[in-house]
Amino acid sequence: MRQLSGPLRWVCWAWAAAAAAVHLYFGGTGFPEPIQMRGFHLLVFTPLLFLLYPAFPARSPRHRPSWPDWAWAAASAVPHGWVMWNWMSVADRMEYVDPFTPLMMVLGITAIVTLLEAIRRAVEPGLAWMVAGSLAYMQWGYLIPGVLNARPFSPAEIVEASWLVPTAGGIYGPLTGIVATTIAVFILFGSFMQGSGTGRLFSNLGAAVAGRYTGGPAKVAVVTSGLFGTMSGSSVSNVITTGAMTIPLMVRVGYRPAVAGGIESAASVGGALMPPVMGAAAFVMAEITNIPYGEIVVAAAVGAVLYYFAILSAVHFEAKRLGLSAMPLKDIPAWREVLADAHLVLPIAVLVWLMMERWSGNFAAFCATVAMVLVAMLRRRSRMSPFAILDSLAQAGLTMAPLAVSIAGAGIVVSALTATGMVVAFGGIIKGLAGGNLGMLLVLLALTVLVLGLGIPTTPSYIIAAAIGVPQVLELGRGLGVDMLQAHLFTFYFAVIADATPPVAAAAFAAAAIAKSSPTITSIHATRFGIAGFTVGFAFIYDPGIMLRGGLFDILMATGIQLAALTLITSAYAGFLLAPMGVLLRIALGAAGLMAAFGHVLDDTTRFLLGAGALAGVAAWQWAMARPKRGEAR
Repeated sequence: MRQLSGPLRWVCWAWAAAAAAVHLYFGGTGFPEPIQMRGFHLLVFTPLLFLLYPAFPARSPRHRPSWPDWAWAAASAVPHGWVMWNWMSVADRMEYVDPFTPLMMVLGITAIVTLLEAIRRAVEPGLAWMVAGSLAYMQWGYLIPGVLNARPFSPAEIVEASWLVPTAGGIYGPLTGIVATTIAVFILFGSFMQGSGTGRLFSNLGAAVAGRYTGGPAKVAVVTSGLFGTMSGSSVSNVITTGAMTIPLMVRVGYRPAVAGGIESAASVGGALMPPVMGAAAFVMAEITNIPYGEIVVAAAVGAVLYYFAILSAVHFEAKRLGLSAMPLKDIPAWREVLADAHLVLPIAVLVWLMMERWSGNFAAFCATVAMVLVAMLRRRSRMSPFAILDSLAQAGLTMAPLAVSIAGAGIVVSALTATGMVVAFGGIIKGLAGGNLGMLLVLLALTVLVLGLGIPTTPSYIIAAAIGVPQVLELGRGLGVDMLQAHLFTFYFAVIADATPPVAAAAFAAAAIAKSSPTITSIHATRFGIAGFTVGFAFIYDPGIMLRGGLFDILMATGIQLAALTLITSAYAGFLLAPMGVLLRIALGAAGLMAAFGHVLDDTTRFLLGAGALAGVAAWQWAMARPKRGEAR
């Protein structure tokens, strides 16, 4: 992003703040007609990106927009302004029946081209190429033989499907709608949490809870990143916010830089899995599935805890093996320092209560945001000045802008996949490769999501993979009773952890920059610390007890299996349980953990006994072997 200077800096800051304030107002009072709201959302955010992000970082001006940037910004505003001005005729027209005029054609092409350029600059070039490839497939897919063959589309049909079909997909489709309404207000809530000092509360709480134990800085990173995940919609911003403090601390007490970066990136990625917010993709999931957001949060809660349990276990075993110390006492805040900000938890409680009471997400987030400002006024240290309030609005606007264009781009991809029948074709390919086996289908879908995550942010990656794979999972999983929520949570988990898996891992690369380590090595460590993302993802399908389904025994058994399996796996690759382990014992423990996690051919009781028995047996053996040494030490 450019570092603007002079009056333009304040103009863009005020622009972002005003745009966010309007979204917040609508979140509490009700939104305009869908096409109006979506047009306004893209009108206020797309032009801003051309002023803030240079076309070519190495050659473009770093402190001011060039005249082509101004031209791009003006061009990007025209089609969205036209839609807002003519919203009634756009809303009333019959898609693919009413004439698509030459003016609409020009405006549609302008909207698509400027959107592609905004995505390339501000989000990921890979996503821009995927959107362009989807459009190219609509144009020339009829030339491809075999299962990928598509019917011919005229240029007018391509542009209309990508731009002006608000009921199905494209730029003004339902995906843009959910971002412009619910997600935008939740981003505002997260921004006000930051501005009020809730981040300080989370940081101090993490240090006070975990800092005194072995490998304290790493455990602080895990706890703090999980807490920050409740208000951050971006794993990268989570890394930057918490990693600036925790990564140097971890390196200082003895962690290698790449390991420190891996711990931080794995913990930060998991923030999107942590209720009550869970990032933008969870709201998209609620929109796609028509499942209440509160139900999604409840189903995902145990899985999120398991994810962070695995990271904490891995960090603990790694610290024990290396003989690392706790945080220096001078760096650990006193509990009175933590409790001084405890009142800032109240708005989060308001949010959770309203969501559980089935209020709409946007209204719940609006009330929680207002409550955050009011509650922050209770103490001087958290009180928000007028400038701080405006800055929180501006920061929210700057976060919304790239998300707006990335989701609009994903809408084009989904529209193309649907119109061409590519969803059915690609799903058929995956299903054919799986040979009717649900387990193989899940592996292929997981790999597909991880590949999509190479150059696409979490939410678009999840949207595209869900469109391709979820119907196949539901079809093959019918015998096991797999339902919509299980299939979507499986896809969601792999879309999230793609940010930390090599070869391209945005969160790990950001952590590597702070740690001054190799991005590839850092992402490898992030993958091993985030191993629970893989086991929990499959558990949503095979062990629905972790979604709090079934009786108490089913829930405890499913959770116990995962706890035992994750402890075995993390201790195996760390080489330490109660004492250092040799290669053969590590292999045996790792195999037992993998069998407990993925051995679904066995019944649940056998899997639990295998995992818990292996864990207890090795722990008892190491404890017994250490008794003579303890006696000698006395």
